[in-house]
Amino acid sequence: MRVLDRLEEILIATMIGGATLLIFIAVMHRYLVGVPFLYPILFPIDLSWAQELCIYMFVWMAKFGAAYGVRTGIHVGVDVLVNIIRPNIRKAVILFGLFCGALFTSIIGTMGAKFVYGLMGTNQTSPDLEIPSWIVYLCIPLGSYLMCFRFLQVAYHFWRHDHLPHHDHSHVEGVDDPHMPGSAAAAAEAVR
Repeated sequence: MRVLDRLEEILIATMIGGATLLIFIAVMHRYLVGVPFLYPILFPIDLSWAQELCIYMFVWMAKFGAAYGVRTGIHVGVDVLVNIIRPNIRKAVILFGLFCGALFTSIIGTMGAKFVYGLMGTNQTSPDLEIPSWIVYLCIPLGSYLMCFRFLQVAYHFWRHDHLPHHDHSHVEGVDDPHMPGSAAAAAEAVR
């Protein structure tokens, strides 16, 4: 599972980082090509494909980011009604919701797989990059099936341990507050 988790994180970070860098380069190119002494150097460089690639990268990042959100507990959810339900019914309601999410994403993944399979038999390509369209749309079944798997993974863990993944919005990874009880910095300070 660690390998899948890491691949998911690497894919998301690579897509968002690459798209951000590409947008920056394309915008800089667009504005710097108007500078008279840079014009002969920059004008021959064609970046008309950059916008299309960035769109595809953000779509792929969003599909896999949704699965990451389910796994880590940062996916959008409204739990006001769930929190006021009696505890003995709450577990069944949460499991029902998780299974509904798994069912929905499996349906979307299956429909996406059928769509991609249908595109594979055509010669359709993307407008600027001219890559086969089925590659662009492959993120729908892959991301949806991964999200379905994550819903089932969370449901299993919740069924066994009565614990849902929870994201602490006040915690910033890599930043350790020495004044917070239980932090590594507080533990090191206590040892001194």
